[in-house]
Amino acid sequence: MADSTERKPIVAITMGDPAGVGPEVTVRALAHPEVWEACRPLVVGDAGILNKAAALVQAPALRAIGDPAEAVYDAAAPDALDLAQMSAESLRPGAVSAECARAAVAYIERAVALTLAGQADAICTGPINKAALKAAGIDFIGHTELLAALLGEERVTTMLATTGLKVVHVTRHVPLSRVASQMTVENVLETIQLTDAGLKQMGIRQPRIAVAALNPHGGDEGLMGREEIEAIGPAVQAAQGEGIAASGPIPADSIFFRAIRGEFDVVVAMYHDQGHIPIKTHGFERSVTVTLGLPVVRTSVDHGTAFDIAWKGVASEESMVEALLLAAQLAAGKLAAR
Repeated sequence: MADSTERKPIVAITMGDPAGVGPEVTVRALAHPEVWEACRPLVVGDAGILNKAAALVQAPALRAIGDPAEAVYDAAAPDALDLAQMSAESLRPGAVSAECARAAVAYIERAVALTLAGQADAICTGPINKAALKAAGIDFIGHTELLAALLGEERVTTMLATTGLKVVHVTRHVPLSRVASQMTVENVLETIQLTDAGLKQMGIRQPRIAVAALNPHGGDEGLMGREEIEAIGPAVQAAQGEGIAASGPIPADSIFFRAIRGEFDVVVAMYHDQGHIPIKTHGFERSVTVTLGLPVVRTSVDHGTAFDIAWKGVASEESMVEALLLAAQLAAGKLAAR
């Protein structure tokens, strides 16, 4: 594969669940000149559905191809690697569908195959739907778990990023009632390690990592919980012993303000909403996700399928644009490092 001085990275874009907003935000993002300045986008999905979305939002029609070697990377007619999973006529917009879930997984599997074969340099994913995955009998709750299985990786996690704030979670799709039981030294330390390695890949030489407390007031020396004493604090100390610039546990009611102010490069949150709420409050439409721990670059929009507004032509493409730009940046960095 040619290095980054000879060409822009190829980013394989999966269009997500066809019934959701993925197709329309994808085609809208491809109308942004900065995307083409940063990368060569290759959409993986169903060309008929993508062109139906393009007509809806008045974006350029896509050119269906059967092999990535046929791609010409023309902004006036973006390339769509057509997997022919579904027809535009069979689509039921905004509805949970097992057929759509199976199609969305097929797009992801092909994008992974492209990166492993050296035919793409990064993956950027549109949103998939958990209820649809369940209806299809697919035993993965989301992209992270599916990608980890496809790539044979066990140590993976997700980082959310928006302007001025980055967050990584120790636990993700776990009921709140089970979070405390997963606060172990091993789990917290592994997340800190993955965060440190991931930010170094993004060009931050010595990431300043703030680690959040789980309990109010940081547990008040055990009066409101012992997770900080028994798991989070020891994990931070172990990370420091490895030369990682980790601090904490820091009470969650102040940690995000301090990070936004510039004191830290990233926050390690203990559970889903502890990290998602500040990210989405601070910069909802521009936030993206990055999977850390994979051998390939993968970014994604930081929103769901939004069935309530899907196929109405009103979904914002900002998150997809940001995800594409970050995928291109990370892929270019990897290519340059070769």
